Amino acid sequence: MTERSILRRIRGTDTSDGAGVKLKRVIGQPGLDMLDPFLLLDEFRSDQAGDYIAGFPEHPHRGFETVTYMLAGHMKHRDNHGNSGDLTPGSVQWMTAGRGILHSEMPVQEDGLMWGFQLWVNLPAKDKMIAPRYQDIGPERIPVVHPAEGVEVKVIAGGFDGVTGPVAGILTQPIYLDIAVQPGASLNVPLPEGHAGFAYVFDGKEAEVAGEPLARSELAVLSRSGTLHIRGLDTAARVLLVAGQPLNESVTRYGPFVMNTPEQIHEAIADFRAGKF
Repeated sequence: MTERSILRRIRGTDTSDGAGVKLKRVIGQPGLDMLDPFLLLDEFRSDQAGDYIAGFPEHPHRGFETVTYMLAGHMKHRDNHGNSGDLTPGSVQWMTAGRGILHSEMPVQEDGLMWGFQLWVNLPAKDKMIAPRYQDIGPERIPVVHPAEGVEVKVIAGGFDGVTGPVAGILTQPIYLDIAVQPGASLNVPLPEGHAGFAYVFDGKEAEVAGEPLARSELAVLSRSGTLHIRGLDTAARVLLVAGQPLNESVTRYGPFVMNTPEQIHEAIADFRAGKF
């Protein structure tokens, strides 16, 4: 059986976004600009209200998808099409911005831990101008499996151990798993051939990924063939494992707009200024 290996390692860098929310940027930084089809990965985590209370006021998106996974805390989202909701602990929102949307994500709470991820996933050129849509998924809809003793896996997107995650209809055919391993416990995760993927340790000291120790806040870029082996080391750990089908298309980015050519970026800016989102 072919096993996936680690091609490179990246540590998150501290930065801020929105109206000053402090976060750790892992993909979308100088060390790893993107990992096709993934454009950005941020981890936000703080129990200091000043680090997150200003939130992410209304801002535009076009040409890609945003995935918010809340681990702790509450975030209220609202858009210019009349959609709104509360992202509770353990919930996921997969938003397809498509041709354009204006939305905000603002903390509901004023104290306590706020912790989660935002991932940006590119859209194929032929689908960048599709109608916007949301998939808001509460924690009760996310299946949890125990493929081995001391292992718990939340299946958010894609399939694993005979179950399929609730996120559906995503063009890059993603796998999105939250994997918890106790010391000494292990599992093998089959990933689709050719999918680009990464593993990120977000809780605990470290975990073994593809036969190598991977530390907290460290991301492993994975090879594109075979099964991934994950094992717990001295302490319990959680690993975010994400994979998707590369698009192999040109990418032109300008802030919240991700298109294929500079001309399309100019069009996006013009449409936004003209109130067409």
